[in-house]
Amino acid sequence: MSLGRAVGLVLGVAADAVLGDPRRYHPVAGFGRAASALERGLYRDHRAAGVAHVAVLVGGAVVAGVAVERLAGRDQVVRALTTAAATWVVLGGASLADEGTAMGRELDAGDLAAARDRLPGLCGRDPSRLDTMGLAKATVESVAENTSDAVVAPLFWGAVAGVPGLLGYRAVNTLDAMIGHRNPRYLRFGWAAARLDDVANLLPSRLAALLTAVGAPVVGGSAGEAWRTWRRDAAAHPSPNAGQVEAAFAGALEIRLGGRTVYAHGAEDRPVLGHGRNPDAGHVTRAVELSRVVGAAAAAVTALIALVRPRLPRPRPRRASRRRTSA
Repeated sequence: MSLGRAVGLVLGVAADAVLGDPRRYHPVAGFGRAASALERGLYRDHRAAGVAHVAVLVGGAVVAGVAVERLAGRDQVVRALTTAAATWVVLGGASLADEGTAMGRELDAGDLAAARDRLPGLCGRDPSRLDTMGLAKATVESVAENTSDAVVAPLFWGAVAGVPGLLGYRAVNTLDAMIGHRNPRYLRFGWAAARLDDVANLLPSRLAALLTAVGAPVVGGSAGEAWRTWRRDAAAHPSPNAGQVEAAFAGALEIRLGGRTVYAHGAEDRPVLGHGRNPDAGHVTRAVELSRVVGAAAAAVTALIALVRPRLPRPRPRRASRRRTSA
């Protein structure tokens, strides 16, 4: 049991809610610059180069986390503080809520130009041809996916693996956002980052979907419809993870998500998630509220996981055997 880890996760969530992202010298931004610099030296148009790129960066993040925990030792107060600091750095719940709230406000005011300018801060879609419904749909989908990626998943890995899990997961997810794209440059070089991100999010995305169903009534949504839509529609999504929480959000808010999606690298025709109405500005606001509910629930659940997670017993040093000698 790790009381320090559990307390640190909760403190980190509170710090993210109150303080938001670090305003200057954000470690994730520094990691991104290091990743770009390494890419310039390692880039080749094949998978092996991408594997090396990911191994160096993710491995470095995990080693840094291990070093932090070694320095903390068994002192539960120090462990709580280091876990809280790492959690605050890697979480993106507050910034996600701020962007989503601002988007809902601009859509509600009918300011499409401002909403289109803001959308790239939430997702990589082409906003130039999106109307109010298209912008609202893109925003709800982004809020749903990032609730899993930027809140639930780092908390899950923090509960399971402490500071190394927090830093390692954020490294994986950041690399996926940077190079895990299906375009000519990154189709092969970004393959390892994209696949590792898929694996890292398999369990957290399903936990996020479950918490979405549980928390739906808090925002006036339907828990039953969230569960049914999640179980029925998630597997049709091209992503093994994004579809889980997007389907759950669609059911919880009783709206339709998916369909034709336009990215910089081209258009994708995705399956429709849910059978409700098309989303509008009000659904964007409710999606942000639901994201906050899921984040709070994830903090409680992962703190409990950290408390009850069994610790492997440390091997005891062998005592030197004494041989009997005959007199």
